[in-house]
Amino acid sequence: MKAMLFAAGLGTRLKPFTDHHPKALVEVNNKTLLEHNIRYLQKAGIYDVMVNVHHFASQIEDCLYGHDNFGSNVVISDERDAVLETGGGLKKAAPFFAGETSFVVMNVDVLTNLDLGKMIEAHANSGAQGTLAVMNRASSRHFLFDKEMVLSGWRNNNTQEERISRNVDTLTPFAFSGIQVLSGEILDNIPFEGKFSLVDLYLHIARTQVIRGYDHTGNLFIDVGKPESIEKAEYLF
Repeated sequence: MKAMLFAAGLGTRLKPFTDHHPKALVEVNNKTLLEHNIRYLQKAGIYDVMVNVHHFASQIEDCLYGHDNFGSNVVISDERDAVLETGGGLKKAAPFFAGETSFVVMNVDVLTNLDLGKMIEAHANSGAQGTLAVMNRASSRHFLFDKEMVLSGWRNNNTQEERISRNVDTLTPFAFSGIQVLSGEILDNIPFEGKFSLVDLYLHIARTQVIRGYDHTGNLFIDVGKPESIEKAEYLF
């Protein structure tokens, strides 16, 4: 199995560090987020990893080269010319996943003790196009699921904007954890070009096919998105 780490973002919430470095090189207990998550994937038996780069791309490349890719086979997806967001970044990386039945995609700035192996197994048994790690926690944005944890919509809690893909009686909000297991065929018919979000893709697919949520409420999880979250991450991890 292969995986992709999204490491191209500007990391604006982590200023001033990201004025001079990529967010992937933020350190938690003397290990960069990049190393933490490459080793997290290794625990699930995943050693073939694509990392997309844009912001201070050469620093990520130097880090990987200087540490022998932390023991994995790492390929760079170069977005120096234009950052493509999550959806566009995945579409650019699609050839890397050719022939794969399924693969993992995750944000480089999340840390969790979610059992990725169990999530991969759940995806394999679900028949879904995608399985999204979600939690019952506060967030500015939520995915909306039906009683069977099938993705049915999305809500921005700040603006109250809603995008509904499936009309169902009961919608339950869950916060996305930035980790997903995707079936290989999801890459065959992506209707968007250039810069776009995976949220757009998932809501589009959810109209006609199944995207399922994987509830890992109760696991340790932190989005290392702000300077104050680094201290909390060091305590938890």
